[in-house]
This record gives sequence, C-alpha cells and structure tokens, in this order.
Amino acid sequence: MGEENSGAELLAARFEAERPQLRSVAYRMLGSVAEAEDAVQEAWFRLSRSDTGELRNLGAWLTTVVGRICLDQLRSRASRREDPLPEQQEGRVRLPDPVVSGSAALDPVHGILVADSVGIALMVVLETLSPAERVAFVLHDLFDVPFDGIAEVLGRTAASTRQLASRARRRVQGATPAGDTDDGLKRTVVEAFLAAARGGDFDALLTVLDPEVVARSDGGPLVPSVLRRGAAEVAAQAIAFARFSADGRLVLVNGSPGVVSFAGGRPLSVMSFTIHRGRITGLDVLTDPDRLAALGLTG
Repeated sequence: MGEENSGAELLAARFEAERPQLRSVAYRMLGSVAEAEDAVQEAWFRLSRSDTGELRNLGAWLTTVVGRICLDQLRSRASRREDPLPEQQEGRVRLPDPVVSGSAALDPVHGILVADSVGIALMVVLETLSPAERVAFVLHDLFDVPFDGIAEVLGRTAASTRQLASRARRRVQGATPAGDTDDGLKRTVVEAFLAAARGGDFDALLTVLDPEVVARSDGGPLVPSVLRRGAAEVAAQAIAFARFSADGRLVLVNGSPGVVSFAGGRPLSVMSFTIHRGRITGLDVLTDPDRLAALGLTG
C-alpha cells in the first residue's frame, strides 16, 4: 500500500510540473481560461486511470491527450454553431478570454498564462480556423510539437497535418499584420488614447487611431455585439464610453498594454490594442459582465 501511495504521489507531482504548459496549450486552442482548466483536469483524470508503466515521455503524452480533449470541444462548438465565424456573420463578435495582469488582476491562474501569452488579435484570428486547423497551428507553430505527434491527435497523416498547419499559417499571417514590439511605445500610445477619451478630445484620438482602425466589442449573449471601422467612428464611441467609466487603468492584456475600465468598483470593460507604427489599428473590447466577473478584477 505504501508503494502504491508513493507512486500515486510521484505521478501527481509530475503532472503538476506539466500543468502550466498544458494550461497554455489548452487556452490557445479554446480561448477560454475556464475551459482550458477543465481540459487540463480531464487530462489528469485520464492519466490517473491509465497504465503509466511504459510511458516514456509524460509531457508529450499529456499534450496529445489535451489536444484531443480540446479538439472535441472545438468540434462540439462548431456543431452547435455557438460561435459563427466572423466571415460568415461579421456583426457577431466573440472575443477570447483576456489574460489580465497588473494591479487589477487577482487570479494567479491568469498570471501563469502571461509569461508566454499571445495577443488578443491573434486569438481572434484563431477563432476563425476550423478545429483541425487550430489544433495543428497551435501545437506546431506555438508549441513546436512535431507533425507526427499532431497527426496522432487529429487522426490524420503527418503530411495532411502539415498541410493543415500551413493553411492555417497563411490565414493567420494574412489577418494579423506585424504590430509594434516596443512595449514602451505601445504604453505611450495607449496612455494617449486613454487621456484623449477621458478628456473628450476627438482630434487627439484621431492622431493615435489609424484611419482604418477596426474596433470589436463583445457584450455577451444578451447584448448586441459591435464592430466599428474608421478612426472617426471609433473615436466617437471611445468618448461616449469614457463618460460611463469613472476609472480606467493601464494593465497588461495578454502581455501587452491595455486598459481595464471600472464604474462603482465593478469592471465595465477590458480593452486590448493592436498598434502598428505608433497608431492603433485594432481595438478589442470585452464588456460581457459575466465573463468580466469571472476574471477576478477589482476596482
């Protein structure tokens, strides 16, 4: 009995060592922190019921299991049509969960994801991929999993899996032009946007917004989603929204400067920015009260 307990404790310790990586994989596949955690926990259940005597590479085995769990989740979403593709229904916006860090973030789970986080803009594009494309791209391009291993997840040949990842890569690159990488510059731009919106300075907003800026807002199932294009329309909306927000704070959203707005101590929105050549080209805003409440943000 003692040896069995010791073996179970060792297996649990080895799993916990893999948990952060598995959570990162699942989050990028699903775009949901809660669903990612559920997928990782399901992987633990499967591991605890498996014969691990001949398991040579626990990390690879668990990544395969999490990949399959996420693939099933993505296929289930597609079959229920809960998340229409943006090109199929442009007015419907479904943003992934933001990973917020800084003074407003309380949940340590989010902090674990920040270290190697990818931007919301990329996560939005991942939502437009087919389940198989998303799994292939995330595992190969973001986590360097060999195509042989991905083929095992998808139940396809390695050659077919390579084609899926290549197709997904082209779509991602075409939809997410390179943004600025200087965090100091991005912070300055976001601060200028925040100050102009608070001050109702329309002209100042136009100087930080790209003329072709696209703003997406996800208010949840009960609130119409909004997609706005053009600097003038986005600037007008930013000023109108700022009037309802008593407190806007600069934080990191998926590792990049963003803003959390509060009113009465409760979060109103999380804003993520895409910045290119010193101007805002994309603005993604989560205003869904249920999802905001789940992020553990405090005013």
